[in-house]
Amino acid sequence: MKALILIDVQNDFMEGGALEVPQGAAIIPLINRLQTHFDCIVATQDWHPATHKSFASNHRGKKPFEKILLQGLEQTLWPNHCVQGSWGAAFHPSLETNRIEAIFRKGMDPERDSYSGFYDNGHQKSIGLAGYLHEKKRDELYFCGLAADICVYFTIQDALQEGFKCWLIEDATRPLIQEHFKRIKNNLLKQGVHIITSKDVAEKA
Repeated sequence: MKALILIDVQNDFMEGGALEVPQGAAIIPLINRLQTHFDCIVATQDWHPATHKSFASNHRGKKPFEKILLQGLEQTLWPNHCVQGSWGAAFHPSLETNRIEAIFRKGMDPERDSYSGFYDNGHQKSIGLAGYLHEKKRDELYFCGLAADICVYFTIQDALQEGFKCWLIEDATRPLIQEHFKRIKNNLLKQGVHIITSKDVAEKA
């Protein structure tokens, strides 16, 4: 059985947001239409405390997009984004949310970043998404949202490790850096991820 996974469709990743993904808002109408083809829809939400160690502002002398070691892992330092309770952390107002049956918030531990909707970056803590989907007997996952080369990618990587079959709906996602996504896309294909379009979903339904 299938499920649609909406990754971080939040204001801070849209045009004008703190960590803008180019053309991010363009995917929202597609995501809204996609939801009509699924009876199980789950969303993830970046939900950082203001003290989060992935924010450049919390490291003296550091600037956004510099890299450091955090908990033994390479960490990109980001602009402050998706701070808990802020406008930037909210879902985009054009996103239809009535069909979303569960929301999994990630990145809440100030000491660890969490790109994936399944685990933190060090795989020390489960977000709970895998258990939820297994309990629902949803073994075919369709992914969309932001950003394709970061949170969408790492969520798919963990989904594969958890034994799920994965589809990436390419026109319903956007990368932060296009060149990164080209390399990542080839990697996903090699791992058996199906890369499709929203039209394919509609025709399959």
